[in-house]
Amino acid sequence: MAGSGSAAAAAAARGLAGPGARGGSGVYRGWRRLLCPKKTLRLLEGSVVHREGALLALSKPPGLPILGRPGDLSLDSLLPALRRRLGLAAELHVVKAPARECSGLVLLSSCYHTTKKLQQFFTNARQRGQYPATYRAITVGVPAEVEGEICTGLCWQQQGDRAMVVPVPAPGRRSLVRKDVKITLTHYRVLSAVGGCALLQLQPRTSFPEQLQVHLTLLLCPALGDHEHSSHVGRVLGMPFFLSPETAPAHTQVLDEELLSRLELSPQQLHHLPLHIHLQELVLPEGPLCAPPPPYFLHTLRCLGLPEQ
Repeated sequence: MAGSGSAAAAAAARGLAGPGARGGSGVYRGWRRLLCPKKTLRLLEGSVVHREGALLALSKPPGLPILGRPGDLSLDSLLPALRRRLGLAAELHVVKAPARECSGLVLLSSCYHTTKKLQQFFTNARQRGQYPATYRAITVGVPAEVEGEICTGLCWQQQGDRAMVVPVPAPGRRSLVRKDVKITLTHYRVLSAVGGCALLQLQPRTSFPEQLQVHLTLLLCPALGDHEHSSHVGRVLGMPFFLSPETAPAHTQVLDEELLSRLELSPQQLHHLPLHIHLQELVLPEGPLCAPPPPYFLHTLRCLGLPEQ
C-alpha cells in the first residue's frame, strides 16, 4: 500500500522553501513558519500519498496543528476546503495524525464507521504489543545501545508561566490511578550514525503529547530542531547528562560549531530548524502506508552523511 502519490507530494513540498533558497537556512526557513490558508491548502492538496474508497492519506508539514481555536490555521479548519478541492462528497475526519511540530502521515476518512473501525484497530494493535506507527528521527547524539526501549511516566507540569511535559521515572500508584501520570513506552532502533548524529526508527506503543521528544532526551540524544526539550541534555567535558526540567534553561537548541557548519547554518539561524521527527509509516489492516520525509529532512541527511533508509 505504498503511496502512489509520493512523488507528487515531494514535488509539492519542495516548493515550500521558495525559489532561489540557498544554504541550510534557505532550506529550513520555510518550514518554520505557518503559511497562509491558501498556500497551506495547496500544499496539502499536493501532498496526497493515498486515495482509495473512504480513505485519504497525505503528508503534513511540521508546525501545522491538527486542531486549533476558531480562526486559527489548523488541519481541521482546512478539511472542508480540502474536501471540495478533491471533489469528495462527504466530510473528512482525522483518523491518525502526528503532533503539531512533527511532519508525516495524516490518515483521513470520509466514513464515520471506517474512522471508528481504524481507531479501534490502532488501539487493539498497541494492546497486543504491536507498533502500528513508525517514525524517523534525526538526533544530536547516538544512543549507547543500537536498539532498546524507553519506558517512563509522563505528566504535565507547570513551569513558571507555561505547562511542560516532564518525565516521572517512578510514579506513585495514586498518581497513576488518578491518571495524573501515564506510563509511556517507545521502541527505538539506530538505523545509521555518523559524526555524533544518528537516524533513528521510533515506534511508540503509547500516545502522549511530546512523548517522542521527551523519550529522546532521556536517551541523551535530543531530536534535531527540538527547541522545547533539547536544553534538558547538558554536557560536561563532552559527556551528556540529563538536566531536570526545573533546572534546565529554556532556549533554542544549541549546536556546536562543527555541526552548524555541516548544516550550513549560523548560530543566529538555529531558530529556523524544524523538528526532525517524521511519521513515515502506518500499518493498516490492508498493509503498510508510507510517506516520504520532507525535503528539509532529506537535506539534513545529506549534510550529515547519514544514508536515507
